[in-house]
Amino acid sequence: MPPQDAPFPARLDASELAAYWLPFTANRAFKRRPRLIDRAEGMHYHTTDGRSLLDAMSGLWCCNAGHCRAPIVEAISRQAARLDYAPSFQAGHAAAFQLASRLAKLAPGELDRVFFCNSGSEAVDTALKIALAYHKLAGASTRTRFVSRERSYHGSCLGGTSVGGIAQNRNLFEPLLDTIQLRSTYSRERQAYARGEPEWGGDLADGLSAILALEDRVSIAAVIVEPMAGAAGVFASPQGYLQRLREITRAHGILLIFDEVITGFGRLGHAFAAERYGVVPDMICFAKGVTNGAAPLGGVVLRGRIHDAFMQGPEHVPELAHGFTYSGHPLGVAAANATLDLYRDEGLFERARALEPVFADAVHGLKGAPHVVDIRTIGLAAGIDLAPIDGSPGLRGARAFDAAFFEEDLVIRAVGDTLVLAPALIATEADIDAITSRIRRILATLR
Repeated sequence: MPPQDAPFPARLDASELAAYWLPFTANRAFKRRPRLIDRAEGMHYHTTDGRSLLDAMSGLWCCNAGHCRAPIVEAISRQAARLDYAPSFQAGHAAAFQLASRLAKLAPGELDRVFFCNSGSEAVDTALKIALAYHKLAGASTRTRFVSRERSYHGSCLGGTSVGGIAQNRNLFEPLLDTIQLRSTYSRERQAYARGEPEWGGDLADGLSAILALEDRVSIAAVIVEPMAGAAGVFASPQGYLQRLREITRAHGILLIFDEVITGFGRLGHAFAAERYGVVPDMICFAKGVTNGAAPLGGVVLRGRIHDAFMQGPEHVPELAHGFTYSGHPLGVAAANATLDLYRDEGLFERARALEPVFADAVHGLKGAPHVVDIRTIGLAAGIDLAPIDGSPGLRGARAFDAAFFEEDLVIRAVGDTLVLAPALIATEADIDAITSRIRRILATLR
Protein backbone atom coordinates (compact mmCIF):
# COMPACT_ATOMS: atom_id res chain seq x y z
CA MET A 1 0.00 0.00 0.00
CA PRO A 2 1.35 3.50 -0.82
CA PRO A 3 1.60 6.00 2.06
CA GLN A 4 -1.61 7.93 2.74
CA ASP A 5 -0.19 11.23 1.46
CA ALA A 6 1.08 9.71 -1.79
CA PRO A 7 -0.72 10.99 -4.90
CA PHE A 8 -3.17 8.78 -6.70
CA PRO A 9 -1.93 7.29 -9.96
CA ALA A 10 -1.89 9.82 -12.79
CA ARG A 11 -3.54 7.22 -15.02
CA LEU A 12 -5.71 4.17 -14.49
CA ASP A 13 -5.70 1.19 -16.79
CA ALA A 14 -8.80 0.13 -18.70
CA SER A 15 -9.82 -2.57 -16.22
CA GLU A 16 -9.67 -0.15 -13.30
CA LEU A 17 -11.74 2.40 -15.18
CA ALA A 18 -14.28 -0.22 -16.22
CA ALA A 19 -15.25 -1.30 -12.72
CA TYR A 20 -16.72 2.01 -11.52
CA TRP A 21 -20.11 3.06 -12.96
CA LEU A 22 -20.19 6.80 -12.26
CA PRO A 23 -23.50 8.49 -11.34
CA PHE A 24 -25.03 11.18 -13.58
CA THR A 25 -22.06 10.85 -15.93
CA ALA A 26 -21.59 10.06 -19.61
CA ASN A 27 -19.46 7.05 -18.68
CA ARG A 28 -18.21 6.12 -22.16
CA ALA A 29 -17.00 9.65 -22.84
CA PHE A 30 -15.48 9.93 -19.38
CA LYS A 31 -13.51 6.72 -19.68
CA ARG A 32 -12.07 7.80 -23.02
CA ARG A 33 -10.72 10.94 -21.33
CA PRO A 34 -10.92 10.62 -17.53
CA ARG A 35 -11.05 13.64 -15.21
CA LEU A 36 -9.15 12.47 -12.13
CA ILE A 37 -8.74 14.65 -9.04
CA ASP A 38 -5.98 14.01 -6.52
CA ARG A 39 -6.43 16.60 -3.76
CA ALA A 40 -8.08 19.90 -2.90
CA GLU A 41 -7.46 23.03 -0.89
CA GLY A 42 -9.42 26.26 -0.54
CA MET A 43 -10.84 27.25 -3.93
CA HIS A 44 -8.82 24.69 -5.91
CA TYR A 45 -8.68 21.06 -6.95
CA HIS A 46 -5.39 19.47 -7.98
CA THR A 47 -5.40 16.75 -10.62
CA THR A 48 -3.38 13.55 -10.73
CA ASP A 49 -1.32 15.05 -13.57
CA GLY A 50 -0.32 18.08 -11.50
CA ARG A 51 -2.71 20.80 -12.66
CA SER A 52 -4.49 23.25 -10.34
CA LEU A 53 -8.20 23.75 -11.13
CA LEU A 54 -10.27 26.69 -9.89
CA ASP A 55 -13.45 25.19 -8.44
CA ALA A 56 -16.45 27.26 -9.54
CA MET A 57 -18.96 24.69 -8.23
CA SER A 58 -18.11 24.28 -4.51
CA GLY A 59 -17.54 20.62 -5.28
CA LEU A 60 -21.13 19.72 -6.08
CA TRP A 61 -22.90 22.64 -4.38
CA CYS A 62 -21.51 21.43 -1.04
CA CYS A 63 -18.03 22.75 -0.13
CA ASN A 64 -19.39 26.17 0.79
CA ALA A 65 -16.44 27.08 3.01
CA GLY A 66 -13.83 25.85 0.54
CA HIS A 67 -11.95 22.57 0.42
CA CYS A 68 -10.06 20.73 3.15
CA ARG A 69 -10.59 23.32 5.84
CA ALA A 70 -8.33 22.42 8.76
CA PRO A 71 -10.91 22.71 11.58
CA ILE A 72 -13.22 20.26 9.81
CA VAL A 73 -10.43 17.84 8.91
CA GLU A 74 -9.19 17.88 12.50
CA ALA A 75 -12.69 17.39 13.92
CA ILE A 76 -13.25 14.32 11.73
CA SER A 77 -9.85 12.90 12.65
CA ARG A 78 -10.42 13.36 16.39
CA GLN A 79 -13.86 11.79 16.15
CA ALA A 80 -12.62 8.79 14.17
CA ALA A 81 -10.02 8.11 16.85
CA ARG A 82 -12.55 8.43 19.69
CA LEU A 83 -15.84 6.99 18.37
CA ASP A 84 -15.92 5.68 14.80
CA TYR A 85 -19.54 4.57 14.83
CA ALA A 86 -22.52 4.59 17.14
CA PRO A 87 -25.96 3.17 16.35
CA SER A 88 -28.87 5.56 16.18
CA PHE A 89 -31.47 2.83 16.62
CA GLN A 90 -32.29 2.85 20.36
CA ALA A 91 -28.98 4.51 21.25
CA GLY A 92 -27.09 7.65 20.37
CA HIS A 93 -24.11 9.90 21.06
CA ALA A 94 -24.14 13.36 22.61
CA ALA A 95 -22.71 15.27 19.65
CA ALA A 96 -25.70 14.31 17.46
CA PHE A 97 -28.10 15.83 19.98
CA GLN A 98 -25.96 18.97 20.19
CA LEU A 99 -25.95 19.29 16.40
CA ALA A 100 -29.72 18.85 16.20
CA SER A 101 -30.15 21.61 18.77
CA ARG A 102 -27.88 23.95 16.80
CA LEU A 103 -29.74 23.30 13.56
CA ALA A 104 -33.10 23.87 15.27
CA LYS A 105 -31.85 27.27 16.46
CA LEU A 106 -30.66 28.17 12.95
CA ALA A 107 -33.97 27.18 11.36
CA PRO A 108 -36.81 29.71 11.15
CA GLY A 109 -40.00 29.83 13.18
CA GLU A 110 -41.21 26.69 14.90
CA LEU A 111 -38.95 24.28 13.01
CA ASP A 112 -37.37 22.74 16.07
CA ARG A 113 -37.06 18.97 15.54
CA VAL A 114 -34.40 17.27 13.41
CA PHE A 115 -34.30 13.81 11.82
CA PHE A 116 -30.88 12.80 10.48
CA CYS A 117 -30.01 10.81 7.37
CA ASN A 118 -27.02 10.78 5.01
CA SER A 119 -27.85 12.74 1.86
CA GLY A 120 -30.26 15.13 0.24
CA SER A 121 -31.97 12.29 -1.58
CA GLU A 122 -32.60 10.50 1.71
CA ALA A 123 -33.76 13.76 3.28
CA VAL A 124 -36.44 14.22 0.63
CA ASP A 125 -37.67 10.64 0.93
CA THR A 126 -37.73 11.06 4.70
CA ALA A 127 -39.84 14.22 4.44
CA LEU A 128 -42.29 12.58 2.04
CA LYS A 129 -42.71 9.56 4.31
CA ILE A 130 -43.20 11.78 7.36
CA ALA A 131 -45.87 13.73 5.46
CA LEU A 132 -47.78 10.56 4.55
CA ALA A 133 -47.57 9.16 8.07
CA TYR A 134 -48.50 12.48 9.69
CA HIS A 135 -51.76 12.73 7.76
CA LYS A 136 -52.58 9.07 8.43
CA LEU A 137 -52.11 9.63 12.17
CA ALA A 138 -54.37 12.68 11.89
CA GLY A 139 -57.12 10.57 10.34
CA ALA A 140 -56.57 11.93 6.83
CA SER A 141 -55.40 8.71 5.16
CA THR A 142 -56.71 9.94 1.78
CA ARG A 143 -53.80 12.41 1.62
CA THR A 144 -51.38 10.28 -0.40
CA ARG A 145 -50.46 12.54 -3.33
CA PHE A 146 -47.78 15.20 -3.74
CA VAL A 147 -47.46 18.42 -5.70
CA SER A 148 -44.07 19.49 -7.02
CA ARG A 149 -42.86 21.70 -9.85
CA GLU A 150 -41.51 21.31 -13.36
CA ARG A 151 -37.71 21.65 -13.63
CA SER A 152 -37.29 20.59 -10.00
CA TYR A 153 -34.71 18.15 -8.68
CA HIS A 154 -35.35 16.35 -5.41
CA GLY A 155 -32.70 13.66 -5.41
CA SER A 156 -32.44 10.23 -6.95
CA CYS A 157 -34.24 7.92 -4.51
CA LEU A 158 -37.69 6.64 -5.47
CA GLY A 159 -39.65 9.36 -3.70
CA GLY A 160 -37.41 12.17 -4.90
CA THR A 161 -37.50 10.84 -8.45
CA SER A 162 -41.30 10.77 -8.25
CA VAL A 163 -41.61 14.43 -7.25
CA GLY A 164 -38.74 15.57 -9.46
CA GLY A 165 -39.59 17.64 -12.49
CA ILE A 166 -36.73 16.84 -14.88
CA ALA A 167 -38.07 14.42 -17.47
CA GLN A 168 -34.82 12.61 -18.28
CA ASN A 169 -34.39 11.77 -14.59
CA ARG A 170 -37.82 10.11 -14.48
CA ASN A 171 -38.44 8.41 -17.80
CA LEU A 172 -36.66 5.09 -17.20
CA PHE A 173 -38.21 4.60 -13.78
CA GLU A 174 -41.92 5.20 -14.27
CA PRO A 175 -44.48 4.44 -12.95
CA LEU A 176 -43.66 6.38 -9.79
CA LEU A 177 -45.50 7.87 -6.83
CA ASP A 178 -48.64 9.85 -7.61
CA THR A 179 -47.46 13.42 -8.18
CA ILE A 180 -48.98 16.51 -9.80
CA GLN A 181 -46.63 19.15 -11.13
CA LEU A 182 -47.01 22.88 -11.00
CA ARG A 183 -45.94 24.79 -14.09
CA SER A 184 -42.31 25.93 -14.22
CA THR A 185 -41.88 29.53 -13.15
CA TYR A 186 -39.29 30.24 -15.85
CA SER A 187 -40.08 32.26 -18.96
CA ARG A 188 -37.16 33.48 -21.04
CA GLU A 189 -39.48 35.89 -22.81
CA ARG A 190 -40.44 37.61 -19.53
CA GLN A 191 -37.41 36.97 -17.30
CA ALA A 192 -34.33 37.04 -19.51
CA TYR A 193 -31.09 38.03 -17.77
CA ALA A 194 -32.72 38.13 -14.34
CA ARG A 195 -30.78 39.06 -11.22
CA GLY A 196 -32.25 37.66 -8.06
CA GLU A 197 -35.95 36.84 -7.87
CA PRO A 198 -37.73 37.62 -11.17
CA GLU A 199 -40.49 40.22 -11.01
CA TRP A 200 -42.74 38.14 -13.27
CA GLY A 201 -44.20 34.81 -12.24
CA GLY A 202 -45.34 35.14 -8.64
CA ASP A 203 -48.96 34.56 -9.61
CA LEU A 204 -48.03 31.13 -11.02
CA ALA A 205 -48.34 29.89 -7.44
CA ASP A 206 -52.08 30.16 -7.96
CA GLY A 207 -51.69 27.11 -10.16
CA LEU A 208 -51.89 25.23 -6.87
CA SER A 209 -55.38 26.61 -6.32
CA ALA A 210 -56.32 25.47 -9.81
CA ILE A 211 -55.02 21.96 -9.03
CA LEU A 212 -57.06 21.87 -5.83
CA ALA A 213 -60.16 22.96 -7.71
CA LEU A 214 -59.80 20.11 -10.20
CA GLU A 215 -58.53 17.39 -7.90
CA ASP A 216 -59.85 16.02 -4.63
CA ARG A 217 -58.15 18.55 -2.38
CA VAL A 218 -58.06 16.14 0.56
CA SER A 219 -55.87 13.81 -1.51
CA ILE A 220 -52.84 16.14 -1.35
CA ALA A 221 -50.37 15.40 1.45
CA ALA A 222 -47.69 17.99 0.71
CA VAL A 223 -46.23 20.47 -1.74
CA ILE A 224 -42.46 20.26 -2.19
CA VAL A 225 -40.42 23.00 -3.88
CA GLU A 226 -36.87 24.28 -4.04
CA PRO A 227 -36.60 27.98 -3.22
CA MET A 228 -34.14 27.97 -6.12
CA ALA A 229 -34.14 25.11 -8.62
CA GLY A 230 -30.39 24.62 -8.76
CA ALA A 231 -29.71 21.30 -10.46
CA ALA A 232 -31.97 22.17 -13.40
CA GLY A 233 -29.97 25.30 -14.19
CA VAL A 234 -30.52 27.95 -11.45
CA PHE A 235 -34.12 29.12 -11.53
CA ALA A 236 -35.04 31.45 -8.69
CA SER A 237 -38.61 31.50 -7.41
CA PRO A 238 -40.32 34.73 -8.54
CA GLN A 239 -41.19 37.49 -6.13
CA GLY A 240 -44.16 36.53 -3.96
CA TYR A 241 -44.31 32.94 -5.24
CA LEU A 242 -43.23 31.11 -2.10
CA GLN A 243 -45.31 33.36 0.11
CA ARG A 244 -48.40 32.54 -1.95
CA LEU A 245 -47.72 28.80 -1.78
CA ARG A 246 -47.54 29.12 1.98
CA GLU A 247 -50.92 30.87 2.10
CA ILE A 248 -52.64 28.25 -0.05
CA THR A 249 -51.15 25.22 1.68
CA ARG A 250 -51.98 26.58 5.11
CA ALA A 251 -55.57 27.26 4.08
CA HIS A 252 -56.07 23.66 2.90
CA GLY A 253 -54.18 21.69 5.55
CA ILE A 254 -51.41 20.73 3.12
CA LEU A 255 -47.82 20.47 4.34
CA LEU A 256 -45.22 22.68 2.65
CA ILE A 257 -41.73 21.21 2.25
CA PHE A 258 -38.74 23.29 1.18
CA ASP A 259 -35.95 21.28 -0.41
CA GLU A 260 -32.94 23.33 0.71
CA VAL A 261 -30.28 20.74 -0.01
CA ILE A 262 -28.63 23.30 -2.32
CA THR A 263 -29.93 26.59 -0.93
CA GLY A 264 -29.13 25.83 2.70
CA PHE A 265 -25.99 27.04 4.51
CA GLY A 266 -25.21 30.27 2.75
CA ARG A 267 -25.82 29.74 -0.95
CA LEU A 268 -28.52 32.44 -0.88
CA GLY A 269 -26.94 34.42 1.94
CA HIS A 270 -28.66 32.82 4.91
CA ALA A 271 -28.55 29.61 6.93
CA PHE A 272 -31.74 28.66 5.08
CA ALA A 273 -33.35 30.36 2.10
CA ALA A 274 -36.65 30.35 4.02
CA GLU A 275 -35.15 33.24 6.02
CA ARG A 276 -34.49 35.22 2.84
CA TYR A 277 -38.16 34.97 1.89
CA GLY A 278 -39.75 35.29 5.31
CA VAL A 279 -41.59 31.99 4.76
CA VAL A 280 -41.70 29.22 7.35
CA PRO A 281 -42.50 25.87 5.69
CA ASP A 282 -43.49 22.77 7.64
CA MET A 283 -40.28 20.91 6.82
CA ILE A 284 -36.86 21.78 5.38
CA CYS A 285 -34.65 19.15 3.76
CA PHE A 286 -30.92 19.79 4.15
CA ALA A 287 -27.57 18.15 3.33
CA LYS A 288 -24.52 19.21 1.27
CA GLY A 289 -23.29 22.40 2.96
CA VAL A 290 -24.11 21.20 6.46
CA THR A 291 -20.77 19.33 6.53
CA ASN A 292 -19.04 21.42 3.85
CA GLY A 293 -19.06 18.22 1.79
CA ALA A 294 -16.45 16.63 4.06
CA ALA A 295 -18.66 13.74 5.20
CA PRO A 296 -22.14 12.47 4.30
CA LEU A 297 -24.93 13.93 6.42
CA GLY A 298 -28.43 15.15 5.69
CA GLY A 299 -31.73 15.51 7.41
CA VAL A 300 -35.10 17.14 7.84
CA VAL A 301 -35.86 19.95 10.26
CA LEU A 302 -39.57 20.10 10.99
CA ARG A 303 -42.25 21.67 13.13
CA GLY A 304 -42.61 20.33 16.63
CA ARG A 305 -46.32 19.71 16.12
CA ILE A 306 -45.53 17.23 13.33
CA HIS A 307 -43.08 15.41 15.56
CA ASP A 308 -45.52 15.46 18.46
CA ALA A 309 -48.25 13.83 16.37
CA PHE A 310 -46.12 10.68 16.34
CA MET A 311 -45.56 10.64 20.10
CA GLN A 312 -48.50 8.42 20.96
CA GLY A 313 -49.11 4.76 21.77
CA PRO A 314 -47.05 2.62 24.14
CA GLU A 315 -43.77 4.27 25.09
CA HIS A 316 -41.72 1.12 24.41
CA VAL A 317 -42.78 1.02 20.72
CA PRO A 318 -40.80 3.06 18.12
CA GLU A 319 -43.01 5.89 16.88
CA LEU A 320 -41.58 6.09 13.34
CA ALA A 321 -40.50 2.97 11.44
CA HIS A 322 -37.91 4.79 9.37
CA GLY A 323 -34.19 5.47 9.55
CA PHE A 324 -30.74 4.51 8.32
CA THR A 325 -27.76 2.62 9.71
CA TYR A 326 -25.68 5.77 9.41
CA SER A 327 -28.24 8.32 10.69
CA GLY A 328 -26.37 10.78 12.88
CA HIS A 329 -23.05 9.11 12.07
CA PRO A 330 -20.31 10.40 14.43
CA LEU A 331 -17.98 11.49 11.62
CA GLY A 332 -20.73 13.36 9.77
CA VAL A 333 -21.86 15.01 13.01
CA ALA A 334 -18.29 16.04 13.85
CA ALA A 335 -17.88 17.54 10.39
CA ALA A 336 -21.19 19.40 10.70
CA ASN A 337 -20.44 20.89 14.10
CA ALA A 338 -17.04 22.09 12.90
CA THR A 339 -18.61 23.46 9.70
CA LEU A 340 -21.24 25.44 11.58
CA ASP A 341 -18.43 26.91 13.70
CA LEU A 342 -16.62 28.02 10.53
CA TYR A 343 -19.73 29.61 9.05
CA ARG A 344 -20.29 31.51 12.29
CA ASP A 345 -16.70 32.51 13.05
CA GLU A 346 -15.91 33.66 9.51
CA GLY A 347 -19.30 35.30 8.89
CA LEU A 348 -19.67 33.37 5.65
CA PHE A 349 -23.43 33.80 5.26
CA GLU A 350 -22.99 37.57 5.56
CA ARG A 351 -20.05 37.38 3.17
CA ALA A 352 -22.24 35.62 0.60
CA ARG A 353 -24.82 38.41 0.83
CA ALA A 354 -22.12 41.01 0.26
CA LEU A 355 -20.66 39.11 -2.70
CA GLU A 356 -24.02 38.54 -4.42
CA PRO A 357 -24.08 41.83 -6.42
CA VAL A 358 -20.37 41.50 -7.27
CA PHE A 359 -20.93 37.98 -8.56
CA ALA A 360 -24.05 39.03 -10.49
CA ASP A 361 -22.21 41.91 -12.19
CA ALA A 362 -19.36 39.63 -13.24
CA VAL A 363 -21.54 36.82 -14.61
CA HIS A 364 -23.98 39.15 -16.37
CA GLY A 365 -20.94 40.70 -18.00
CA LEU A 366 -20.97 37.60 -20.23
CA LYS A 367 -24.14 38.84 -21.92
CA GLY A 368 -23.40 39.16 -25.60
CA ALA A 369 -20.64 36.52 -25.57
CA PRO A 370 -20.89 33.88 -28.32
CA HIS A 371 -23.72 31.35 -27.91
CA VAL A 372 -25.15 32.96 -24.73
CA VAL A 373 -28.96 33.27 -24.84
CA ASP A 374 -29.78 33.86 -21.16
CA ILE A 375 -28.13 34.35 -17.78
CA ARG A 376 -29.69 33.98 -14.32
CA THR A 377 -28.07 34.81 -10.99
CA ILE A 378 -29.22 34.58 -7.40
CA GLY A 379 -27.06 34.46 -4.29
CA LEU A 380 -23.80 32.80 -5.29
CA ALA A 381 -25.31 30.72 -8.07
CA ALA A 382 -25.64 31.31 -11.79
CA GLY A 383 -27.05 29.59 -14.85
CA ILE A 384 -25.77 30.51 -18.32
CA ASP A 385 -27.90 29.16 -21.18
CA LEU A 386 -26.13 28.44 -24.46
CA ALA A 387 -27.83 28.07 -27.83
CA PRO A 388 -28.01 24.34 -28.58
CA ILE A 389 -26.47 22.75 -31.64
CA ASP A 390 -29.20 21.75 -34.08
CA GLY A 391 -29.99 18.07 -33.68
CA SER A 392 -27.56 17.58 -30.78
CA PRO A 393 -29.00 19.05 -27.57
CA GLY A 394 -26.46 19.16 -24.76
CA LEU A 395 -23.44 18.80 -27.02
CA ARG A 396 -22.39 22.46 -26.80
CA GLY A 397 -22.66 22.33 -23.01
CA ALA A 398 -20.58 19.15 -22.90
CA ARG A 399 -17.92 20.75 -25.08
CA ALA A 400 -17.83 23.79 -22.80
CA PHE A 401 -17.46 21.56 -19.74
CA ASP A 402 -14.55 19.67 -21.30
CA ALA A 403 -12.87 22.89 -22.41
CA ALA A 404 -13.21 24.28 -18.89
CA PHE A 405 -11.62 21.24 -17.27
CA PHE A 406 -8.88 20.42 -19.77
CA GLU A 407 -8.02 23.80 -21.30
CA GLU A 408 -8.92 26.47 -18.75
CA ASP A 409 -8.28 24.62 -15.45
CA LEU A 410 -11.80 25.40 -14.30
CA VAL A 411 -14.49 23.20 -12.72
CA ILE A 412 -18.07 24.10 -13.68
CA ARG A 413 -21.22 22.05 -14.31
CA ALA A 414 -23.03 21.57 -17.58
CA VAL A 415 -26.72 20.73 -17.38
CA GLY A 416 -27.59 20.10 -20.99
CA ASP A 417 -26.65 23.37 -22.68
CA THR A 418 -26.69 25.36 -19.43
CA LEU A 419 -23.43 26.16 -17.64
CA VAL A 420 -23.87 26.32 -13.86
CA LEU A 421 -21.66 28.19 -11.39
CA ALA A 422 -21.73 28.05 -7.59
CA PRO A 423 -18.42 29.24 -6.11
CA ALA A 424 -17.61 28.79 -2.43
CA LEU A 425 -18.58 31.52 0.00
CA ILE A 426 -14.86 32.22 0.55
CA ALA A 427 -14.41 33.28 -3.09
CA THR A 428 -12.66 36.60 -3.63
CA GLU A 429 -13.45 39.16 -6.31
CA ALA A 430 -10.28 37.96 -8.06
CA ASP A 431 -11.62 34.40 -8.05
CA ILE A 432 -14.90 35.56 -9.54
CA ASP A 433 -13.08 37.55 -12.21
CA ALA A 434 -10.94 34.51 -13.04
CA ILE A 435 -14.02 32.29 -13.37
CA THR A 436 -15.81 34.64 -15.77
CA SER A 437 -12.66 35.45 -17.75
CA ARG A 438 -12.02 31.76 -18.36
CA ILE A 439 -15.63 31.18 -19.39
CA ARG A 440 -15.40 34.10 -21.80
CA ARG A 441 -12.36 32.49 -23.45
CA ILE A 442 -14.17 29.15 -23.67
CA LEU A 443 -17.18 30.74 -25.35
CA ALA A 444 -14.99 32.58 -27.84
CA THR A 445 -13.60 29.32 -29.22
CA LEU A 446 -16.57 27.02 -28.63
CA ARG A 447 -18.14 25.29 -31.62
